[in-house]
Amino acid sequence: MKFQKLGNTDIDVSVVALGTWGLGGGSVWTDGDSTVEDVKSLLDICHEHGVNYIDTAPVYGTGVSEELLGKALKGRRNDFVLQTKCSLNWRNEGGNFHYERDGYTVNNDTRASAVKKDVEDSLRRMGTDYLDSVIVHYVCGSFPVEETVGALENLVREGKIRTYGLSNSQPTDLSAYQEAGGKVSVVQEFFSILSPFHGREYFDLCKKYNTVFQTYGVLEEGFLTSPAFMDREFAKTDIRSRIPWTDPEKKEGLRRAFEIWKPLCEEYHCSFATLVEAWALSQYDRMSLLVGMRKASSVEDTVKCLDIRLRAENIKCMEEAVKTIQVAVLDK
Repeated sequence: MKFQKLGNTDIDVSVVALGTWGLGGGSVWTDGDSTVEDVKSLLDICHEHGVNYIDTAPVYGTGVSEELLGKALKGRRNDFVLQTKCSLNWRNEGGNFHYERDGYTVNNDTRASAVKKDVEDSLRRMGTDYLDSVIVHYVCGSFPVEETVGALENLVREGKIRTYGLSNSQPTDLSAYQEAGGKVSVVQEFFSILSPFHGREYFDLCKKYNTVFQTYGVLEEGFLTSPAFMDREFAKTDIRSRIPWTDPEKKEGLRRAFEIWKPLCEEYHCSFATLVEAWALSQYDRMSLLVGMRKASSVEDTVKCLDIRLRAENIKCMEEAVKTIQVAVLDK
């Protein structure tokens, strides 16, 4: 495993991070529910391979992901760097409507009182005294940046969190948080070879502030793992039924890309997923690769990308193969 500092802190995080949205289950992920024993086994394999960075959120299964992690981390909390989020809650105490799902109304609220309550709720659900990192899940322009930054800095001083970051934001948001006296350690944004534009807009500013850029969606919810994945069918509520790669034309374009990438997989002795993850790591030197994983085989396969150094011509070949099906704006 390879490690890096989280922003300007002394927190050492593995370059590969474990994403736990899928652990929350519900209507968004229809692969079946996870148990505490499932999560304990997943953490075992992560620890074995040096993956110490875990990302979750209150709304992943409306508390389920955090609760499962809290139980599975009992007795081994210090083995992992634990990151969750704030701003999205289902307390019906104000904020902006964000979505309705599984019988809950979720609002986006970045007021100081909401941020504080979000963190306290997460601490309780996960049975821990502190969180290593808290991400503003969706940056909200309805409330003053200074208020949100002030709340996060107070939580740092109180010892409830060690650092914080932004997600689903714009580069101007990072600047605004920094200018308001913030110390943003990580920016977590969607980034994949099929939709790389938003991420690339962020890299220069992340470099300026020594901010880690954490990708999510690098495997496009599984569509970049293999041609066979595209033949799967999902419930209408499932996130994987609503992304662009279910479109017949884009699906065919992706099949052609897999054919072009196949010799590269043979050259590097890796899977399509590992090849795509190696491509992502080649894009920025302060990259954190956040991958949703529920199986030991996924962890074992993912960490192999750290040993792959793609040549410039390989990178160009991969990008050219998907140029006609790339999407500039992708909101899941």
